[in-house]
Amino acid sequence: MNKDKKVEVGITVKKSEDFSEWYTQVVQKAELADYSSVKGCMIIKPNAYSIWENIQEYLNKKLKKLDVKNAYFPLFIPESFFKKEIEHAKGFKPEVAWISNSEEGERLAIRPTSETVIYDSYSRWIQSYRDLPLKLNQWCNVVRWETKATRLFLRTREFLWQEGHCVYETIEECNRETLMYLEEYRKLCEEFLAIPVLVGRKSEREKFAGALYTTSIEGFMPDGRGLQMGTSHNLGQNFAKAFGIKYLGKDEKEHLPWQNSWGVSTRLIGALVMVHGDDKGMVIPPKIASTKIVIVPIGFEKSEKIVKKAKEIKKDLESFGVILDDRKEYTPGWKFNEWELKGVPLRIEIGPKDLEKNQVVIVRRDNGKKKEVKFTNLKKEVGETLEEIQKNLFEKAKEFLKLNTVKVKNKIEFENAIKDRKLVEATWCNSGECEGLIKDKLGVKSLNIPFEQPKINGKCAYCGKEAGVICRFAKSY
Repeated sequence: MNKDKKVEVGITVKKSEDFSEWYTQVVQKAELADYSSVKGCMIIKPNAYSIWENIQEYLNKKLKKLDVKNAYFPLFIPESFFKKEIEHAKGFKPEVAWISNSEEGERLAIRPTSETVIYDSYSRWIQSYRDLPLKLNQWCNVVRWETKATRLFLRTREFLWQEGHCVYETIEECNRETLMYLEEYRKLCEEFLAIPVLVGRKSEREKFAGALYTTSIEGFMPDGRGLQMGTSHNLGQNFAKAFGIKYLGKDEKEHLPWQNSWGVSTRLIGALVMVHGDDKGMVIPPKIASTKIVIVPIGFEKSEKIVKKAKEIKKDLESFGVILDDRKEYTPGWKFNEWELKGVPLRIEIGPKDLEKNQVVIVRRDNGKKKEVKFTNLKKEVGETLEEIQKNLFEKAKEFLKLNTVKVKNKIEFENAIKDRKLVEATWCNSGECEGLIKDKLGVKSLNIPFEQPKINGKCAYCGKEAGVICRFAKSY
């Protein structure tokens, strides 16, 4: 057997030279996901599913504090439900997968999102102001019948997500909590995934079908494309009207409630790969990593003392999430490559000389720096180093975002910045017509409009009409 076979078939392209191929190789060779025999679908493997479980655990803790309860609703949605909210049905029409249902006399949709099926239930459950606010979340799969080429985690027909659905007495409460959930998503991305995001409001053209308005967090990827990483929609009273959701208020009169919905998906795993990965493979921020440390004993075949000490270290560091790789059939170099490919944040090496000096060597995955650490100081050093790695990954990504954001003043600067694969910030007229022109000519969408706006005195950088806002634009996934 060739012990170093896997090293030979590591990442064969550079991130800077062929980003698309690099991304696919990292996802597959780091054993995050694979293509399914079902067209447009993917298989999420344990290395990636553990990341999704950590995202679930993180959000579930946050949501419980906000009095949001988890529930589960059916996968199938009657066609008549879609017809109740016309704008919503129109927006999702191209993406809905249908199955025939001769028993009930109407087609059933496989959920592309769950507003309609959930709000049918809400119309029966909500009777009085005492039933409000109603705040539920579900973790589930959804199907969007994409016709474009599959990109693992980024564009597949089926994917996993969470979707929250809340109902309120007042628009003020709905507005406040719509932004509150978006803020939780920002914290998830920046503090947990170490990915900086752009927070703002979607244009009318890009908002969720049937919503009053949509807010979002947007990432900017190393290939010069924006990635929508989370959304929170104020649905107004549109769905309440369509589904007959009413309540008796304190004034003993009938009222329509206000609603929002919000969600993030397994697309976040794709963002992790793109933002933090390098030419060796995946780089996982410590806070999201299930395995934060791998211990690789060196020369232990000749010394039982080395593996014994490695086991002691593993036990001492158990709370961090640690693996001891004491496989005899692979060389240390092979193991180093494998764990670097899989993105484990910290490697601990221990060999005969280290044992003599009562130390180990720790190696950071984010920058490859090595450090000798005494046994007596190891736990403290490991904790501090993991914190440093988390911080460094975020700061590095933040610096990339800053360096690749260009403020433009006119059409020429706008088009040149897009050609250079930059994220554009521009004064904009906020019109659907102008946005359509930008999309048709440059293949670019508006990402979002920052909440905090300066006083605008000037013209739209693209069409020259009176500007109303600053908006962000980029090619996007």
